[in-house]
Amino acid sequence: MTAPAQVDAGARSLSATISRGLMTMAHNSFALIGLVVAFCALTLVSRDDLRHAGEAQLRSWLQARTHAPTVDLAGADADASTGDDAAMVAAVDRATASNPQQLPRNQANVAYWLAKKYRVAPEPLAVLVSEAYLVGKETKLDPTLILAIMAVESSFNPFAQSSVGAQGLMQVMTKIHTDKYEHFGGHFAAFDPVTNLRVGVKVLQECIERAGSLEGGLKYYVGAANLPTDGGYAAKVMAEHFRIKQVAEGRSNTPKAPVAPAAKPSLSAQADTPAAAGTVADKAKAASNSAAAGNASETVALADKQAALPAAAKAEATAVAMGS
Repeated sequence: MTAPAQVDAGARSLSATISRGLMTMAHNSFALIGLVVAFCALTLVSRDDLRHAGEAQLRSWLQARTHAPTVDLAGADADASTGDDAAMVAAVDRATASNPQQLPRNQANVAYWLAKKYRVAPEPLAVLVSEAYLVGKETKLDPTLILAIMAVESSFNPFAQSSVGAQGLMQVMTKIHTDKYEHFGGHFAAFDPVTNLRVGVKVLQECIERAGSLEGGLKYYVGAANLPTDGGYAAKVMAEHFRIKQVAEGRSNTPKAPVAPAAKPSLSAQADTPAAAGTVADKAKAASNSAAAGNASETVALADKQAALPAAAKAEATAVAMGS
């Protein structure tokens, strides 16, 4: 055999050997993979917990691959601006405000008058005035009375809270009337102006029905039902109710209620420091709640504090009541 023939035979023999080796390796690899797959299958069949865990991971991986965001540099700015616009729209929807000029004339007059007197923006007041007229029509209560209670109770501060826990525009005792907020999503709704208005009106209705009169209902509302006096609360509400009603009727120069001469303060009144009307109302509410729970001792103590009010303050409250 010649040399070239030997080289050719050697090359063919080498290639055949390499091919047989690769085929053997591939065969063994596939056999090994088959054994691993069979072992895994048997393990998953016998172990439900491992099977469920694997299914959950596979499902999450597939969902991540399906919903994976695609990078679009050209549209990134557009998406960001769209998100900002959506956030701004949501913020506008959450705001308690509207244009007072879109209200009926009498309601607009009330909104602007209250805004000027209590230094509150007219746009939020426009919503409250409109809601007061709507709720007043539903409950057959004068809407200017509802607005007067908000004015006296919180000066239209929707986040106001007293020392005894009265909260919001109408200063409703949230802990006592939690059930009334369930329909609105829970007790945190006390700080939503419209919700607090509606719950406060419901409480006022119950107080008037219990007392049998508007003045008596106001005494119940402030929590002074078991006290000899309400500290002039009802007189203040009725006086403010009178003024707001005059504004709603289009009388720009609202007449003031006549003021009677102040009575001379008693010796005990001169000795004591005058108490703020808001503090009296808070203490009266606390006393009413304690009385409802059977705590008569706190009621007596608060009644003594009420008796120590300056005679001049009582005379002023009486004069306002006479004018209204």
